Amino acid sequence: MRFLNLLSFTNSIRLLCLCLFLGCAEKPKETGDKAELKLWYDRPAEIWEEALPVGNGSLGAMVFGRPITERIQFNEDTFWAGGPITPSKPETKSYLPEVRKLVFDGKYKEADALINKHIIGPKMMPYLPMGDVVIEMKGLDDITDFRRELDLRTAISKVGFSSKGIAYKREVFSAVEENAIVIRLEASKEKSLNFSLALDNQIGAKSRVLDANNLELSGTAPDRGNRKSELRFVSRLNIGENDGQTTVNDSTITVSGASKVTLLLFAATNFKNYKDVSGDPDFKCKTLLDMVHLKSFGQIRAQHITNHQRLFERLDFDMPTNLNSGLPTNERLEKFQEEIDPSLVALYYQFGRYLLMSSSRGNSQPANLQGIWNPHLTPPWDSKYTTNINLEMNYWPAEASNLAECAIPLFTSIRELAEAGAVTAKNNYGADGWVLHHNTDIWKTTTPLDGAAWGIWPTGGAWLTTHLWEHYLFSEDKAFLRLHYPVIKGAAEFFVNTLVTHPEYGYLVTNPSISPENRHMEGNISVCAGPAMDTQLLRDLFAQCIKASEILNVDSDFRELLVETRSKLAPDKIGSEGQLQEWLDDWDMKVPELQHRHVSHLYGLYPGAQFTPERTPKEWNAARKSLEIRGDGGTGWSLGWKIALWARLNDGDHAFKVLKTLLKPTSYTGHGGPGGTYPNLFDACPPFQIDGNFGALAGINEMLLQSQNNRVLLLPALPAELKEGSIQGIRARGGFELSMAWKDGKLRAVKILSKKGNTCNLVYGDKSIELETEAGQSYLLDRGLSLVQKE
Repeated sequence: MRFLNLLSFTNSIRLLCLCLFLGCAEKPKETGDKAELKLWYDRPAEIWEEALPVGNGSLGAMVFGRPITERIQFNEDTFWAGGPITPSKPETKSYLPEVRKLVFDGKYKEADALINKHIIGPKMMPYLPMGDVVIEMKGLDDITDFRRELDLRTAISKVGFSSKGIAYKREVFSAVEENAIVIRLEASKEKSLNFSLALDNQIGAKSRVLDANNLELSGTAPDRGNRKSELRFVSRLNIGENDGQTTVNDSTITVSGASKVTLLLFAATNFKNYKDVSGDPDFKCKTLLDMVHLKSFGQIRAQHITNHQRLFERLDFDMPTNLNSGLPTNERLEKFQEEIDPSLVALYYQFGRYLLMSSSRGNSQPANLQGIWNPHLTPPWDSKYTTNINLEMNYWPAEASNLAECAIPLFTSIRELAEAGAVTAKNNYGADGWVLHHNTDIWKTTTPLDGAAWGIWPTGGAWLTTHLWEHYLFSEDKAFLRLHYPVIKGAAEFFVNTLVTHPEYGYLVTNPSISPENRHMEGNISVCAGPAMDTQLLRDLFAQCIKASEILNVDSDFRELLVETRSKLAPDKIGSEGQLQEWLDDWDMKVPELQHRHVSHLYGLYPGAQFTPERTPKEWNAARKSLEIRGDGGTGWSLGWKIALWARLNDGDHAFKVLKTLLKPTSYTGHGGPGGTYPNLFDACPPFQIDGNFGALAGINEMLLQSQNNRVLLLPALPAELKEGSIQGIRARGGFELSMAWKDGKLRAVKILSKKGNTCNLVYGDKSIELETEAGQSYLLDRGLSLVQKE
């Protein structure tokens, strides 16, 4: 009996240790006790890439934190140039047979010229900045005790400083329920807040004072080229709670003798959807203002934190701190190249989750090339949606990082693209189904654009549909699958209609196409037939459509057609240097740019899961060889992809090497040059592109947990530099949510919450277990994958 009691006591202690190690204690909310998740600085932002972002999906702002002349630059997600358009024409498809013949005959330059002359459509429209809030403080000098920060746990940007013995504080956040940028100013001494307010902009719109408490900025988006812009906008700055006095002139409001003031910024356009611009932005702003006046600042702030933490606190990632961890964020970034600061990796990871929450939420537009934040009238690459990698990369981390709801704007956009893409399929190809090429905008443009070297790539829609399937794999939501099955089927139908037989190899191939943005010969010539990426994407698209039709018990005849068509696709080929070929012909080592930023032919490794060391060892090794040939440099987003690829190859140390390169600090804001990270942790392509943040976040997920091919792999690519830590709330396909801890590079314990009651095929190193689960049950396992407790 004593032995049994001792055994029971020992197991209890063991269980307690495991629970403590997994961090079962309640997480802090606004405290800084544990893993303080703050970006902070001891000086104001001088350039935009030092400012701090806030956003609610629809309304975003960059806070500079300047004590005397504060600038808060803001964007509204529907404010783009242009208007509804159907850019493809029915006669376009008449040129397709000649283009295909030229490609098959190896006359690539001639095919390129014909495409540029007759098939490439008009330019797309840019995403635009709406304006700036300018706060001019009065009577300040000798600024001391300055600090600005972004608290990721509360999604509040704060600025604090002192002047003449008086402490001043500002808070800025983007509230979801109120759809407003909220700005709070406070002074420690009564009647010490004195400032003027103005709304500024770059597009020539006039600001006016409506009354003693309201400023308004309204206007129309500027025309772009020969295309007239149809979007009107209104932004309104309201003074809410205010214990001071206001005076006005034509374009500014001055507040005097206050101690606490709340400002509320609203913005709207006449955009309703990509076909309809009949909205009333003035009515939208008035309605929002009427609703928010029923609430105090304290209520708005508390509800904002609750809404934010409902998503953000689902996942906690904890890494050890060191002496550098307490430095300002820009200094931590600089020190990281000399001495690894593991907690900076956790901060960067959570910053990525914060950015996704802030730029893609509810009924907002999807996150574009810059999320939701853009200060330029002519932004880099128009700040639109590039679908040959960048839009997809934005959403790679959504499911695993426990932010599935943040992908809803993407899913809505895919359904709209399928509708618009059906017109392009008919006009450009004479085909059923739908198609999307390498770029789109808020107007859901789906035609080839920008030139043959970039635009004649037809598999953007095929790639986007994989996100629909991935959501189903993580959630097993049949209602979601049923809603989106017609979109998946439509993408597959297009290729069943348009694939052609290669006259030399006999495979079904896309023609014309490109391997995204990579030239296979001088003269900027990219056009080809059957690049590896297309085949890999179609392999996934057809397999996913087949499986979806089985799950939903529909379309058995079409399913059989897809099985037959899929069997005729080209296999992956291995080239003369042992590399995975990017094209059907072995051109890889002869291309003008051997270390090109795109690694399109490795889609099958990641984000796809077609290559494994067990099932396809030759292709697995060839993919590694291709990645070695590409090198470890590149633009920011390219580095993000390479982190995930090296992690999928189970080489955590190499993945971390690329992550370290991505985290190299830069202040360069122009085009070109190597990727890195700006002081505010924005990814530097350069210039700023948010996909690098999201790609790196997805890559870190892959280091810690993988769940492809019906297996859940624990710490499959853990780098030596991250040998100790814990993560709670990371998700796996099959409806699992995991928490785990590790030390000295080895797993200590793992807890699995089963949402769907599936079998969890768990793998850690050379250990594996088939864990039978029940829906809603949690399972605690030790480092040997032995079950300790079922909850």
